[in-house]
Amino acid sequence: MPASPPDVAPICDPVTLEIIRGAIMATQREMEALIERTAISAFIREKKDFYTALFDERGVMAVGSMVPIFGDLTTPVFEHFPRETMKPGDLYWYNDCYGSKGAVTHSNDQVLLAPVFHEGRLCAFVMSWAHFADIGGLHPGSISPDATSIYQEGIIVPPTKMIDAGVVNEGALAIFHRNSRFPAQSEGDMSALVAAVKLGVTRVAEIVARHSPDVVSDALAQLLDRTRTLVRKRLAENFDYGTYKFADQIDSDGHGNGPFTLRFAITREKGADGEDRFIFDATESDDQAPGPVNFIMNKGVPGMALGLYYLGGDPSQVVNAGGPLSIDEVRLREGSIVQPRFPAPLGMRGLTMMRMLAVLNGLVNRGKGGAPAAQSAYVVTIMRGTFGKETGEPKPFLLADGIGVGYGARDFADGIDAVYFVAQENYPVEFLETGYPIRLRQYGVVPDSGGAGRYRGGTGIVREYEILADEALLAIRIDGVKNPPWGYAGGMSAGGGSIVVNPGTPQERKIAPLSDGTELKKGDILRIQTGGGGGMGHPYDRPAERVLEDVLGGFVTAGAAQRLYGVAIVDGALDLEATARLRADRPAVKAFHRNTYIDELA
Repeated sequence: MPASPPDVAPICDPVTLEIIRGAIMATQREMEALIERTAISAFIREKKDFYTALFDERGVMAVGSMVPIFGDLTTPVFEHFPRETMKPGDLYWYNDCYGSKGAVTHSNDQVLLAPVFHEGRLCAFVMSWAHFADIGGLHPGSISPDATSIYQEGIIVPPTKMIDAGVVNEGALAIFHRNSRFPAQSEGDMSALVAAVKLGVTRVAEIVARHSPDVVSDALAQLLDRTRTLVRKRLAENFDYGTYKFADQIDSDGHGNGPFTLRFAITREKGADGEDRFIFDATESDDQAPGPVNFIMNKGVPGMALGLYYLGGDPSQVVNAGGPLSIDEVRLREGSIVQPRFPAPLGMRGLTMMRMLAVLNGLVNRGKGGAPAAQSAYVVTIMRGTFGKETGEPKPFLLADGIGVGYGARDFADGIDAVYFVAQENYPVEFLETGYPIRLRQYGVVPDSGGAGRYRGGTGIVREYEILADEALLAIRIDGVKNPPWGYAGGMSAGGGSIVVNPGTPQERKIAPLSDGTELKKGDILRIQTGGGGGMGHPYDRPAERVLEDVLGGFVTAGAAQRLYGVAIVDGALDLEATARLRADRPAVKAFHRNTYIDELA
């Protein structure tokens, strides 16, 4: 939706605009702090898998989190509950991925939306969103590589009025919680989301009362237009007129199929009115998968992701719908892996989502460049079982542990080591050992997992668990083993992940990187290593002193320093003469690297 017409003078002055910008950002952060401190399940409270957002009176995002997967979150509600029918005290809820056209991308994610009124006038909306640990489905945890239908991934909630003018629909909530294997967690997490929405309604109503509905409405329109203008300016600087293409692959769908290729294109052209048009096209991507790696790409997602990249942490900007609105047209093909047909499963869509971001980086680099090399997809492991058999009353447990990876190197700095996704976090050792029947024997970075380069790719993580449970079944999600994250401009691809049970013993067995149903027993050792990020620039251009620091810090082995960087290290010190001899024979490089140097990534 457009901002105010250009011939209409702004109502909100520049100083008030900045005050309102700070107030809505503070409201959003306060809502998130409330969820973090009151939620029950570990994936919300400790992992931080939740977000909040504010929207203007039309439902256009005015401020959101730094998450590049958000699309149009309000229209799914408006299609069932028109705005003119809404009342103070209403609250709406859904998790329907297909019904929301990918605003929600897998069923564990619950969205709550509430209108904000001032003296009877609809002025804004607030939203809270979080991943629930278990909502029914095929296995505890609801998401599983085994799934072949979204019906196996838990209960589906279409847009529903949870609260009608302050009156709670207890029946709908009872049905939802009854479908969870851990209803106490479900009830507690839902209470946290509801509380955050109520807080947001109160805070936004205070802002509107202080400045007036017209001033706030104009301020949000100005902020939206500011972001959209900046993103379109950056797009024009990055892409000359023409079409730019890039492709990347995920390894598998967990059912023996794959790889699956994502093929994206961006076109810049002149419109009939003489203005620039930017068109995003994903229609050449492969067909949908039988397994759960499908990703419903909401039409707002490409612009949101590119917008976040171009904003670059600019403190004067707000994360809002200006990014999506900067793209004039988004073309998707029904039946593709980024626009699957119902009821294709979606639970492992994170693999495809992260590969999507790598393809967008590649598109930017196909233009004038500046985007990072590719990153690994964050790893998720789910253990379900029982413990306490010796007491005569074994109890069930569910551990969903998301593990960080390495991110791609940038053209000015190394990639980020050992991070999960955006603001989310790895579980601390103390929390894991206190809350679950496991003992962590090792937790650190994986040497040589970051792609070599002038700027090194970020490194992955190694976690080694000792199983203390009576028994457990394991599901694991690792991508980038066959198709590791690519390096760019001479940088090399990253190391892939792996999972092994009882490593270094006669009972050692390797586990498929996208699989479910692996049996674990008490005393087993489970080692998981995650992948890194691609490198940037020729490895021989990395200062030898930096390579030495990496070796001493455990990020690079001495053997890799000599083999990949041409740096000789003996007894923890640089051998300058040997390094000079090694670097005199400088290997030729090409634009991309995935296991070998190539001109084009296909």
